[in-house]
Amino acid sequence: MSDNYKNPIPTVDIIIRINDGIVLIKRRNPPHGWALPGGYQDEGETCEAAATREALEETGLEVTLETLFYVYSDPRRDPRKHTISTVFIGSALGEPVGMDDAEEARVFSLADLPSALAFDHGAILRDYIHFVESGQRPSPVDR
Repeated sequence: MSDNYKNPIPTVDIIIRINDGIVLIKRRNPPHGWALPGGYQDEGETCEAAATREALEETGLEVTLETLFYVYSDPRRDPRKHTISTVFIGSALGEPVGMDDAEEARVFSLADLPSALAFDHGAILRDYIHFVESGQRPSPVDR
């Protein structure tokens, strides 16, 4: 196999619901902006375990995963490298605290999301709002 062959990197993101809002983190490292909690999946780790670990590391919240939302794989979704994100919907109790590589963590209402979102998280959240309003998940046919 060629040394130039590169695979996409597996990542996870979590839409954490608390009451009527969702948790976003303010990224400490580039690319800056608000983002869904998430990160890289470690070798030997399931996507589900990575999601709950990343949520705890970045927000201090113990998240209960409820469902797989969608998989986002646009090669341009992360300006640093090609990643594939498995996105979950989960819930938690308590107040999020920015930890690890999260400068801040806060609950936002869906009607009052920040405009400076990192990665493709604006598109993910538009899909999520459509799901909340219609019950329809994103479809690979529409991509």
